Amino acid sequence: MYLVTPDPGHGVVAAPRAPKDLTAETEQALGARGFTWNDSIEAYVRPSPADEATSTAADVAAELRALGHYVITPAAVALAQFPS
Repeated sequence: MYLVTPDPGHGVVAAPRAPKDLTAETEQALGARGFTWNDSIEAYVRPSPADEATSTAADVAAELRALGHYVITPAAVALAQFPS
């Protein structure tokens, strides 16, 4: 399970619930999107401009779901996943 959310201090955060969620496939997918591990918050982070953070979080959440993870997102991120 992952929490994926825009964050004013980090851009976009993808936080695993438990170490078992850190699969090699997931680490590779997040790394390919420019995420790096941040030990201080125990999550992947990617700097993103504020106006792009919600759509970036929505894209990452969709990819993590496609990899078989449950993903929790704020409502704005969930709504950004639907076509307008």
